[in-house]
Amino acid sequence: MDKKQPRLRRAQQTRRKIAQLRATRLTVFRSNMHIYANILDASGSKVLVSASSLETEVRNTLSGSNGKGGNTAAAAAVGKRIAEKALSAGITDVAFDRAGFRYHGRVKALAEAAREAGLKF
Repeated sequence: MDKKQPRLRRAQQTRRKIAQLRATRLTVFRSNMHIYANILDASGSKVLVSASSLETEVRNTLSGSNGKGGNTAAAAAVGKRIAEKALSAGITDVAFDRAGFRYHGRVKALAEAAREAGLKF
């Protein structure tokens, strides 16, 4: 058994609740090298806005740390970027889906940066 199955099992309860609320969802995925954030519509079938540490704008802001995408500075930059894109698309309220990851480290940095930039969740 790998680590992915238990993480997805933990994520199911949150996703059920968000689907019940019919809220737009800010979902986070982190790998060892990068972090990704997507905002999906209420049905969960269409990506409205996305940001990741692979984007050139984010990588340019991380040039002091050699463009690394797997640290909290990159997560904060992605959080700020996803909030800016969401606000320009007219999205202000989202439900935070941490996808079974613990709320600490990079996931927490992304969430706090998105809140500071104007998203409400």
